[in-house]
Amino acid sequence: MSTTTPNVTRPADTDDVVGRARSHLVEPGRSILQSVIATDDRLAPAIARLTLGLVILPHALQKVLGWFGGPGLSGAYTTFTTQLGIPGPLAFLAIVGELLGSVGLVLGVLTRASAAAIVAVMLGAIAIVHLPNGFFMNWSGHKAGEGFEYHLLAIALGVVCLLEGGGRASVDRALMRWRPANGGSVSPVLSQR
Repeated sequence: MSTTTPNVTRPADTDDVVGRARSHLVEPGRSILQSVIATDDRLAPAIARLTLGLVILPHALQKVLGWFGGPGLSGAYTTFTTQLGIPGPLAFLAIVGELLGSVGLVLGVLTRASAAAIVAVMLGAIAIVHLPNGFFMNWSGHKAGEGFEYHLLAIALGVVCLLEGGGRASVDRALMRWRPANGGSVSPVLSQR
């Protein structure tokens, strides 16, 4: 028992000199995949994830499939490369990242990676297109283009997903229940965050 922390029952729970928890030294490490999918069953991260994914998905479908009056893949790629001056590989990466990121968020698959893709796309959209148009959206139609307020909201929801994971009703949460045991075989283990 630690002399500095009376509620601790095992000597490995704290550093006896300063009384700080040192569970990271005695608990087995997590794999990179386990760190990426780690989440709990809270509702708030799920709301952020679903909202961001469902708002971005139609924009991605415009660019990839031409749905909702969009240009389709070739039209979006041409616009990105010729009018916006984005190099071809980055244009393709932005279009695919927006699609895969939004689908990943809706399903809660690799939520942190999906959110990172959307945050990157939104930062790129602000820097390349929307920053010169100011903060506000073009509600009245009097400006040359749209501002970046919408993009900041998307970035904020993305950051919540990056920090908290997929939350309730996500594939990530379901995957956390099945992870390799010490012997390497897969066994059901209800994980804690």
